[in-house]
Amino acid sequence: MNECSERGRKSPLLLQEMLDKKLILELIDERIAELDNGLYVVELTISSSNVINVELDKIKGGVSVNDCVSVSRNIEHNLDREKQDFELHVSSAGLDNQYSKNIGRSFKVVMNNGEKYEGELMKLGEASIVIKQISLQKSEEKRRRIQVEEILELPLTEIKESKIVISFK
Repeated sequence: MNECSERGRKSPLLLQEMLDKKLILELIDERIAELDNGLYVVELTISSSNVINVELDKIKGGVSVNDCVSVSRNIEHNLDREKQDFELHVSSAGLDNQYSKNIGRSFKVVMNNGEKYEGELMKLGEASIVIKQISLQKSEEKRRRIQVEEILELPLTEIKESKIVISFK
């Protein structure tokens, strides 16, 4: 047998076993039940190259680093790396999944066209968010700046990035 055909039989790609989504979900649910703190799965994806992405959220409050680590460890410790080579990412759900939990908080939003807004998240609609933005503008009469309040409706499909603004005032 030549070297090429021998190497082909032992290729890591050929030996790699696809992960079972049902098993991964059972491992996640097992740990969530143990934690019993309102944690739930927003999304679970497994790519063809065995990259596991788990997004978590909580009914009340935010997902802690310890929540993510605990779920991650339960998956890690119950899968056999000899049979299944995988990459694992466990995180809290992105803000697009958490707008409703953050109404009343201050946000920075970057639109797909590069426009930037900052203000208080007032409302989440079916296809948009509403932000109250307060800006300083020059007053023509008094030669000084005055606060101007604008209510902006921003389509979710046009939002490139959004972040909660944390203030220590």
